[in-house]
Amino acid sequence: MNKQLLVTATLAAIFSITVEAEPFFAQMVSQDVTFQVESPNDRSINPVVVRASTAEVSFGQMQAEADGTITKVEIEDLNADGYPEIYVYVTSAGSGSYGSLIAYASNRNKSLSEIYLPSIEGDTNDQPTGGARQIQYKLESGESGWVLRKDRVLELPVWPPHYR
Repeated sequence: MNKQLLVTATLAAIFSITVEAEPFFAQMVSQDVTFQVESPNDRSINPVVVRASTAEVSFGQMQAEADGTITKVEIEDLNADGYPEIYVYVTSAGSGSYGSLIAYASNRNKSLSEIYLPSIEGDTNDQPTGGARQIQYKLESGESGWVLRKDRVLELPVWPPHYR
């Protein structure tokens, strides 16, 4: 085996062992509900565990696969029913990375249900149109669970602006 090839292979092996993303852990509280989110964040597809509890009882544990790494967690009550939802933001790996969402709703603090986000129409990686938009959603009861439905779409200015 060529010495240069051996050194390159050895360095690549060392690099892959020592360069790892940080594991993700978050604990957040809203409306007397504590949510915990955990993920190793060490691969392109990562397991995610979401736990929910009150001071009296643990009422849910959900597991999912994230197509990327967990980057942020938020708790909201979008439908204003007095019970919070948890939104876990995921960023995929690679140069054409995109965002996705893992979300669960508290069912009167007795169980958790998945929240469905319909696919977002958008640009393809090979033919982007540029620009940015903000999509606002409403949380509604669906046929077999919760659904985030588009409420408003705001086109955002591209920065820096292009002058002619």
